[in-house]
Order: sequence, then C-alpha cells, then structure tokens
Amino acid sequence: MTAISLGMPSVPTKLAERRKSRQIQVGTVAVGGDAPVSVQSMTTTRTSDIGATLQQIAELTASGCQIVRVACPTQDDADALAVIAKKSQIPVIADIHFQPKYVFAAIDAGCAAVRVNPGNIKQFDDKVKEIARAAKDAGTPIRIGVNAGSLDARLLKKYGKATPEALVESALWEASLFEEHGFRDIKISVKHNDPVVMVNAYRQLAAQCDYPLHLGVTEAGPAFQGTIKSAVAFGALLSEGIGDTIRVSLSAPPVEEIKVGNQILESLNLKPRRLEIVSCPSCGRAQVDVYKLAEEVTAGLDGMEVPLRVAVMGCVVNGPGEAREADLGVASGNGKGQIFVKGEVIKTVPESKIVETLIEEALKIAEQMEKDGVASGEPTVAIAG
Repeated sequence: MTAISLGMPSVPTKLAERRKSRQIQVGTVAVGGDAPVSVQSMTTTRTSDIGATLQQIAELTASGCQIVRVACPTQDDADALAVIAKKSQIPVIADIHFQPKYVFAAIDAGCAAVRVNPGNIKQFDDKVKEIARAAKDAGTPIRIGVNAGSLDARLLKKYGKATPEALVESALWEASLFEEHGFRDIKISVKHNDPVVMVNAYRQLAAQCDYPLHLGVTEAGPAFQGTIKSAVAFGALLSEGIGDTIRVSLSAPPVEEIKVGNQILESLNLKPRRLEIVSCPSCGRAQVDVYKLAEEVTAGLDGMEVPLRVAVMGCVVNGPGEAREADLGVASGNGKGQIFVKGEVIKTVPESKIVETLIEEALKIAEQMEKDGVASGEPTVAIAG
C-alpha cells in the first residue's frame, strides 16, 4: 500500500517580491529597500507628561514596537521631545499638525523623524524650503502623512471627496515641493478609513513613486472591527509587495495595535513567527473543550522566544496529522490525549494532565533549542479538531 502523507502542504515563503523603494533611516531602523517591514504605534499620553510617555513607550517596546510616534500639539509637548527622544529605546517620530514651528522644534529635539499633515498646516507649502533645509542638515526624514479626514481643501473641491486619486495627488504634490529643494529623505502615507479606498490609493501611489510607504487604515475603529479592516487592507497590499512600515489604528491600548501588527506580518511570513496557536473552531466531533485547552496552552507558553510549533487537537479526524507536523502536539479524545514530540507519540495522558504536560515538554524543547543556538524567531502552536 502506498503511504499517504498526513502533513501540511508546502507553501511559498512569501507571496510577492517587495516593491523596489528607496531606503531611509529612521533612527536605528532602516525603512524601505530590502529592510524588513516595521511595526509602529502611537502613544496616547500627553507628550508633555514625560514620565507617562516614556513608560508607555517602554511597554510598546516590550511588545515588539519598532518605531513610536508622539503627538506634539502644544509648546509644552515640543519642550518634552528632546528628553523623550533621548531616553526612548526605539526611534521617536514627532506628529505635527497645524503649527509649522513644531516641525523645527522636533528636528532640533533630535527626533528620529517628523510626520507632517500638509492638509491642516496653514501655509505649509510656504515653509517647505525652510523645513527641507533644517531636516537635511539634521539628517531627519519627513513622513508626508495625507489623511482622508484632513485633505487639502483645494483637492476636496477638485475631486468632491477623498478619492484615491485625491490622496495620491496631495502626497505627490507635497513630495515634489521637497524635491525642488533637493530633499528626498521622505516616507509617505495616504490613509483612509475605508480599506478599499485605502488599498487603491496605495496601489496608485506605489506605481507613481519610489518612496517607502507607511500603511494605515485611519480611524479603523474598535479592536475587533479595526483588526479586521487593517488585516484585510494590509494583507492585500503586503501580499503584492507594497508597504514598508505599518500602524494598526485601533480604539484600544497601543500595545494591542502592536500585537495585531506583528501577527499580520507573521501570518504573511514577513516576520519570524513566535507562539502560533493552530486550533480548530470546534465542532460536534470534538471530545474535549478545545477553547479551554487553546487558552490555557497559550497562556502557559506566553513569552517563549524560540520558534516552537505546538498542536492541540480536539478530535481524531485532523488531530494526529496536525500533531505529527508540529514540534509538539496533542491529539485528544475519549478523555485522554496522545502527546507528540517531533512527530512521535511519547506518552498518553488523561485530559486533566494535557496542559501541564504540553507546557513541561515545550520548556524542554525550548531549552534544547536555546542550547543549539535556535533562540531567535517565534514559536508556533497548533490547536485543531
């Protein structure tokens, strides 16, 4: 009899070649070119509260944030930038609206980059020459951030609303003003709250320039809705090789944005995977509480920093095959679970012992992987039924 493989099918390591873009340097993080796609977020504290802002930046850093943006609407915020930029462990971008003077303050403060929204900065075009000179002298990149909600009135009148064409024309117009003064250390974003409009805008922009692009669905909404909208939009663009940095905009704590952003990149093989739970949605075949198992195993392995794959299966249909393919797995049924390590059954335990056994075996594998020098990357956990 011919043996039939129960393993998972091979998949391409990436969906498309990255778009060719010029590379800029945002502090210690390279953006564009062949640099990895980076994940950003924005603090929700008052920037003038230096302690609270640095605390939130530290939390974001620990969660995997690579670049952080801070708001600068007042002089007190501008005065705080120098300390924050110096003490932050990751590059700090100053977010400037309305007042051009704060652009210069951010550059002087040593921020890694400055984000400007031309649509709501009065007389911005008149200040480009000065901004370009100051940014060039300091080696500070500029992000031209065009938003549907604050599009230049001239373009709103021309197009009637924030269409993809309007967003792209605004961004490229502002970039051209900087180019006139020999400044090309630029990153661009064209954000919209509708993922379809946003995707079309970035596609058009990608075809018309070689600047690195920062992806975002602006005002994406609460955690669930915003996660879906961002995943759909980012997935469409990143799968075409478009995008150099991302920010998931959620009405939720900033750390949640980083979790979602990293998971999107991991799902597209654009970032080494960490703990990945492969679990079934459960069904009438399941003979164990898959939901509870998945939650408890995930919690028990939280923080593991080696590329480990764990499979937790709820029934005998897909369970054995998925468990064999994982570094560690369990196929459950009839009140017990078969524990697999590297495809081999090592023991059978009662259902009450499944979670502690998996965690115990995972720690053994992780320890061995660290001894073998496999300490970077991210574990995978599969739970199916």
